[in-house]
Amino acid sequence: MRQNQYPIQPISFTKVQITDKFWAPRIETNRKVTIPLAFKMCEDTGRINNFSKAAGLIEDDISPFFPFDDSDVYKIIEGAAYSLNIRPDSELEKYVDDIIKKIAAAQEKDGYLYTTRTINPKKPHYSAGKRRWEWVSLVSHELYNLGHLIESAVAYYQATGKRNLLEVAIKSVDLIEKVFGPGKNESAPGHQEIEMALVRLYRVTNNKKYLKLAKFFLDIRGSKDAIGYDHYVKLAKTQFVKWRDKYLQYNQTHKKVIEQDEAVGHAVRATYMYSGMVDVAALTNDKNYIEAVDNIWENVVSKKIYITGGIGAKSHGEAFDRNYLLPNMKAYNETCAAIGNIFWNHRLFLLHGDSKYIDVLERTIYNGFLSGISLDGKKFFYPNPLASSGYHERSEWFKCACCPSNIVRFIASIPGYVYAQHDDIFYVNLFVSNTATISIDEKFVSITQDTEYPWDGIVKITVNLQKNLDFNIAIRIPSWTQNQPVPSDLYHYLKKFDEKVSLKVNGKPIEIICEKGYTYISRTWKDGDIIELNFPMTIRRVLAHEKVKEDNGKVAFERGPIVYCVEWVDNKVKYLRNLFIDDDIELASEYHEDMLNGIVIIRGTAHYLKHTEDRKEIIKSKQNFLAIPYYAWAHRGKGEMIVWMLRDLKAFK
Repeated sequence: MRQNQYPIQPISFTKVQITDKFWAPRIETNRKVTIPLAFKMCEDTGRINNFSKAAGLIEDDISPFFPFDDSDVYKIIEGAAYSLNIRPDSELEKYVDDIIKKIAAAQEKDGYLYTTRTINPKKPHYSAGKRRWEWVSLVSHELYNLGHLIESAVAYYQATGKRNLLEVAIKSVDLIEKVFGPGKNESAPGHQEIEMALVRLYRVTNNKKYLKLAKFFLDIRGSKDAIGYDHYVKLAKTQFVKWRDKYLQYNQTHKKVIEQDEAVGHAVRATYMYSGMVDVAALTNDKNYIEAVDNIWENVVSKKIYITGGIGAKSHGEAFDRNYLLPNMKAYNETCAAIGNIFWNHRLFLLHGDSKYIDVLERTIYNGFLSGISLDGKKFFYPNPLASSGYHERSEWFKCACCPSNIVRFIASIPGYVYAQHDDIFYVNLFVSNTATISIDEKFVSITQDTEYPWDGIVKITVNLQKNLDFNIAIRIPSWTQNQPVPSDLYHYLKKFDEKVSLKVNGKPIEIICEKGYTYISRTWKDGDIIELNFPMTIRRVLAHEKVKEDNGKVAFERGPIVYCVEWVDNKVKYLRNLFIDDDIELASEYHEDMLNGIVIIRGTAHYLKHTEDRKEIIKSKQNFLAIPYYAWAHRGKGEMIVWMLRDLKAFK
């Protein structure tokens, strides 16, 4: 395994220029609309001024509203850095540099950076505790904020070559390394994030102490000292004892990380931790870490993931619920958790080279994540339920703004998920029109992909090079084309389809033989060689495992990677939940360019159900229905929405 690297390397987003009608406008909207909006909201809510207060540039001793407010600024800087990498913008860069000056000024002499305390050290925010690190395992978010500082600093350094923010981050981390570790402060971070950030810093600096510290913060979980038990009992007396065990699960400190085999607790904390575990496992080849994180992943994909790729079913604690407990109306599915799920699955692919992780990633990115932001880039969802009685609508911002700031940094990085490489193997993971430049055997190769995916299944890949070259192109064959919605039995298609994916090279049919979900094309590539793929875009009916009681007797619809929903504005009935569809009713799809920025809709004939007055019989009346992509709901006013429709009269209540 190469030092400092995963076995498989992603092709950097800086080398992939997306040109399609689906993602390119969203990335541009993020650059022109969402990033400026997010920075403005940080100004309006005082998040940026908090650094000026801490630096003494503004006379004000009011602490941040939340102890993690600093992290929102860091995440938006990270998103701006990604954007600058793709599209230089001197005005944006100067604006970010000015914020960095305030951040640097807010840093204390020894490297401590936490405006929540520094603004008023004699009377800090209650979450900060009376002393540094006092509540680090519970609510202070000191290490969580630092994690996002590191990630933004690395991103900005890589985008601009400037070390201004990187030096601030390194100074803070060097302080942490002096304070925390075996025989020193052995507390675990209350909200995971710093673990994967430290690995990222290690990969940039090649300083192994950062990797060692990341592993320490993971390994300490599950020990008595991880939350300073005796100290907190003394502070909170019996109250802490009562909720201690629940809290240990809430932030995944109930067991050693290598002993955990089920996803529990706060879903964002969990996926950030699992991502950090994969990072450490990949760079140290720790078999115990790999086994543990693989077991947890199996638990999620077989018992705890929604058809949209959303995770974290329970609003209380923003947490994973019990196995198979996946409510629709009450589903939480925080947008940040969807992003964490993408981070985790991408890392698992880079470690294992199996397409099943990209299958989950694709499902999440097109559905559970994308629903979190409006088409115009100005409004956001925090939770992403699979049914609504009409009270859900996107917000312009949140007091707890973790989701908008996370969206900003993720959308800008999407090109980095399209391709990957391992020596002479070039992986095609996502199907997006783009032009990419890669290097194989120190020779440059240009790859161009043309497609109308996700609406159309035809994909054309052109290889351009100066000299003939032997290498392998590994093309992911999505699991949904293989009659499997997710890599488990949690969901399945009502009917298996015999339609096959077709593959041609220069017009000649190629047999598809899958290995870990990829078909490998090994040949001497010549300039202008063309690969043609055709994925059947059949409308598929999805059923849930019988143990998912909420979905018994119901059906959902998919077409390609897109999950559909039925929304009030297109279906003039009193209650959407009363719509019933027979299994053999023919469904049709059609593209509407002028609807919701261009979508493929699904049409069909259903029945509207009503009980007789004595509730002994059910009255059926024919009713046409129209379904839209789940990500596009809630753009036309508040009203009902459902993903799962009735298909069994026994489920009608």
